[in-house]
Amino acid sequence: MTEPLIDVRNMEISFAHGFVKAVRGVSFQLGREKLGIVGESGSGKSTVGRAIMRLLPPTAKVTADRMTFKGTDILAASEKQMMDIRGKQIGLILQDPKYSLNPVMRVGEQIAETYRLHYPKAGKKAAEKKVLEMLEAVKIRDPQRVFRLYPHEVSGGMGQRIMIAMMLIAEPEVLIADEPTSALDVTVRLDVLALLDELIARRNLGLIFISHDLNLIRKFCDRVLIMYAGRVVEVLKASELDNAQHPYTQGLLASLPSIENPPARLPTLTRDPSWLTQPTIGVPS
Repeated sequence: MTEPLIDVRNMEISFAHGFVKAVRGVSFQLGREKLGIVGESGSGKSTVGRAIMRLLPPTAKVTADRMTFKGTDILAASEKQMMDIRGKQIGLILQDPKYSLNPVMRVGEQIAETYRLHYPKAGKKAAEKKVLEMLEAVKIRDPQRVFRLYPHEVSGGMGQRIMIAMMLIAEPEVLIADEPTSALDVTVRLDVLALLDELIARRNLGLIFISHDLNLIRKFCDRVLIMYAGRVVEVLKASELDNAQHPYTQGLLASLPSIENPPARLPTLTRDPSWLTQPTIGVPS
């Protein structure tokens, strides 16, 4: 059996000296696939992504029976090892480019800085050439012009393409995308998702796609983890979401409005404290 790119077993994350439990017993493996993590705000999905990158604040306590990237123990890795993993081996695409890009640096210089950080022997001209190739790869017209722009001079859709270019320029094997299209309008969102899908297939990457949008996950991902209050309550194929067994997943699906058959009133999610201790559906106990 091929070794997974990421292997997480019984991840626990707490804050405030253990009084606030944000993630409880999360386990999953990621191969060269598109894995969706879905849940309400506060369910812990973004915290899981940042824990894998070791980007949580010092106040966070992270433990796990196993948490590896291609066999490397992430929890035991030194900061120097993590600097090599971040960006070069695992890329992180955040929600809104206007909060992620440096407002006083030209976008081309920022992408080049990322490339030269991971390939220090590359000269300035070689880095610029690579940036232009990457901007062209993410289907930005006139890369030379965009290279010289500042973040406030680009649209939201172009900004997200720039972020994707920045994360892919170091040629990572895994991408963690945290709500990468939520700040975009519907048409631009579809364009960015199609681009992301094409690049992932071409480069044979593994993707963790964090979202609250079940319809988007259903169409875009291969598998889905459903998170509730820091726990994974159900794991299933994205194409089989309509056959979900857990009442929480069923409640999320029922809360989606329908254009064809609009309900008079959307149902309210009910929550059961026993879900915090029940075994995950879809995973052997």
